[in-house]
Amino acid sequence: MSGDSATLSQTVPTPAHQSKVARLIVATSIGNALEFYDLVVYGYFATMLARQFFPVHDRTVSLLLTFGTFALSYLARPVGALVLGSYSDRHGRKASLTLSIAMMTIGTGMVAVMPSYATIGIAAPILIFVSRLLQGFSAGGEFGSSTAFLVEHMPARSGFMSSWQFASQGASVLLASLFGALVTLLLTPPQIESWGWRIPFAFGLLIGPIGLYIRRKMEETPEFEKAEKVASPVREVIATQKERLLIGIGSLILTTTANYMLLYMPTYASRQLGLPKSSGFIATLVAGLIVMVLVPFVGHLSDKIGRTRIMLVAGSIFFLTVYPAFIFMNAHPSLLTLLGAVIWVALLKATYFAPIPALMSDLFPTATRTTGMAFSYNIGTTIFGGFTPLAVTWMIALTHNNLAPGIYLMIAAIVSLFTLVWARMRRLAS
Repeated sequence: MSGDSATLSQTVPTPAHQSKVARLIVATSIGNALEFYDLVVYGYFATMLARQFFPVHDRTVSLLLTFGTFALSYLARPVGALVLGSYSDRHGRKASLTLSIAMMTIGTGMVAVMPSYATIGIAAPILIFVSRLLQGFSAGGEFGSSTAFLVEHMPARSGFMSSWQFASQGASVLLASLFGALVTLLLTPPQIESWGWRIPFAFGLLIGPIGLYIRRKMEETPEFEKAEKVASPVREVIATQKERLLIGIGSLILTTTANYMLLYMPTYASRQLGLPKSSGFIATLVAGLIVMVLVPFVGHLSDKIGRTRIMLVAGSIFFLTVYPAFIFMNAHPSLLTLLGAVIWVALLKATYFAPIPALMSDLFPTATRTTGMAFSYNIGTTIFGGFTPLAVTWMIALTHNNLAPGIYLMIAAIVSLFTLVWARMRRLAS
């Protein structure tokens, strides 16, 4: 009986254990949520930001400038990944997480209070660009540090714990889409143009201090404290772990392009499908809800059956069906068909990318884990994520083909699937 009791106590989580898990998830996910919330809001309100800060006569050029600023700000992410990732591997996950959320809050706040081009002239787009660079730099260290923090506190449940990183992104999309829908439904176009677009950014500014307070109360991970430190994590990763970096980047391509395609969806729904702006926000709101709910379940499943098995199945279905989804959406443009296509993409995306944080953490040893994850993640999101809205806008303008995003996503799926097969052959991923 005593043996049965001991077994039961090990398998049934105690209230104290459950409370610890919840605190860890909230402490780390809130920063990742703020990072992605800011990016999503910027993408959703791109057409309004274009008129406020990049006013030119051609609407497409104005929008390209806005998304170009968004894309170029991603160049700061790999730099932030190396600086803050190395800082985390040398001084601790807690120190890096606290610093990154403070800088993120400043970047979001700058957009919320920035005067328009009509008020301060050329200084407005320059300062918007500065705010995006600061946001990109701080976000560069966020994913690696927060994922390492979750995995190292509970390595036996690394898939489940680290999947909350991406579940929080779903929550961000849900919240940003809710703001977008409410603003476009409740305010008149002149009100949105004048001040309404600032409301979502102002809310993001409020999240930062809460996250900063929570993170200052966290405890460092036992695994980091026990691990041997290296003098230069950056040099170690680049010199000895190049293949692992490439696998991290390649596996991420499908999910990061899908992420930012969904971010672009309100603009696509309005400009290419001729639907009301609120339709795009409603569709992405549902997508955010799907990601938020589904990802932790898939993360838990990946602890049981492996990461790449799930990702290969989801990625293959994504490749086969994403282009037909765009054909269907364009042939019958309506809120219902938009919802159908977006929900399908969101289901596959959530299933594919839930295991990625754990897969990437498995690639790198503790001494260089944050640097390796942060650098590969941010190289991938910079090249294949941050430039997605710009690339898709340019492809549609060049080809006059509304199905161009589907082709773009199919190419991304091929690269990621090849990477996963390679990782399995090299026995670098399970």
